[in-house]
Amino acid sequence: MFFTCGPNEAMVVSGFCRSPPVMIAGGRVFVMPCIQQIQRISLNTLTLNVKSEKVYTRHGVPISVTGIAQVKIQGQNKEMLAAACQMFLGKSEPEIAQIALETLEGHQRAIMAHMTVEEIYKDRQKFSEQVFKVASSDLVNMGISVVSYTLKDIHDDQDYLHSLGKARTAQVQKDARIGEAEAKRDAGIKEAKAKQEKLSAQYLNEIEMAKAQRDYELKKATYDIEVNTRKAESDLAYQLQVRHFLSEWTFAKASAYARFSSLRVAKTKQKIEEQKMQVLVVERAQQIQIQEQEIIRKERELEAKVRKPAEAEHYRLEKLAEAERSQMIMQAEAEAEAIRMKGEAEAYAIEARARADAEQMAKKAEAFQQYQDVAMVDMLLEKIPEMAEEISKPLTATKKITMVSSGAGDVGAAKITGEVLEIMNRLPDTVEKLTGVSITQQMNQKKPGRMN
Repeated sequence: MFFTCGPNEAMVVSGFCRSPPVMIAGGRVFVMPCIQQIQRISLNTLTLNVKSEKVYTRHGVPISVTGIAQVKIQGQNKEMLAAACQMFLGKSEPEIAQIALETLEGHQRAIMAHMTVEEIYKDRQKFSEQVFKVASSDLVNMGISVVSYTLKDIHDDQDYLHSLGKARTAQVQKDARIGEAEAKRDAGIKEAKAKQEKLSAQYLNEIEMAKAQRDYELKKATYDIEVNTRKAESDLAYQLQVRHFLSEWTFAKASAYARFSSLRVAKTKQKIEEQKMQVLVVERAQQIQIQEQEIIRKERELEAKVRKPAEAEHYRLEKLAEAERSQMIMQAEAEAEAIRMKGEAEAYAIEARARADAEQMAKKAEAFQQYQDVAMVDMLLEKIPEMAEEISKPLTATKKITMVSSGAGDVGAAKITGEVLEIMNRLPDTVEKLTGVSITQQMNQKKPGRMN
């Protein structure tokens, strides 16, 4: 009778002719009733919830740890399957899971007792790897392999872990305050730079406005002096004209006296006006001098805050550009020198090859002069294979040949080969007609100076 099982199950057949028992993982087997027995064992993956409550760590702090483990019986490994059959054959999955759970819990407690709370809490990966390593070596002897182990939860009843978190929380808050202060500092620096640029532009604008105001005041003072002078002259001329008309109606003495008095009065008024204008000119000059001093002060301030740093930066960039230019010039000179040396080497090699070719041609010419017809025959014999290659080259490039036979002579490839050989047989006659040298005669003659 045949029995089958899926890939998640193994069968063990024992009894007649089955010593030792046969173990089949995922397949079929023939069992003879009454004299043979078949048993099954599950190969399913078991999920274990490994809890260790109130375990004292290395420093005596009680904590509780929960881990999740995946275990299964290995059906592909015959030795592990045989060990599992010896340990668990006839047991159900819950019973196998309970045995594996108690083993894992014992190892988990042992690892917890050798570590501190900080090590377990901060380096969960290390804790999981240690439990996995120790438990795997023990469960393998039972035929069970640990597929995975993960630390799920850590807690305690003394608020020890909560106290550890407070220090980290305080550190994070401190870092946040430091970051905020640094951000404000950077913002203040950028704001100060912006204000400095704004003040520089404002100072430049005020300097230009002060220069324009100064030019305006100077021109206005010049125009005022000219206008007042012309006005005084006009008033004086008008008064003189009035006095002239009055002198015609008065006595000559009175006219002369009046004219003299008017002239003196006019001169006095003119002097007074000139003195007033001089006072105005002095005041304008003082104002202009004050404005010029203010312009000089603002120019110096601008030079100290803007121009000097700009000139320093310009000088630094200029030096960097000069250094880079020098480096590029030196690199270009080095590349040019390398190209020149390479060109000289290539020229020397070409010259040497040309000299060797010239010597070879000279020796060939001497040999041709010495042996004459024999040398020419030798040269022709060297070229005959190349001529044969050129004659047969069209045939090598031919993809398809259609043969038409009249019934006489060779047919097929023999015909083509014969035609090629016929062409080759005609070559000596063709060479003799072109050069006057008979290859056959030269080959038959035996001269003392004949070339080999």
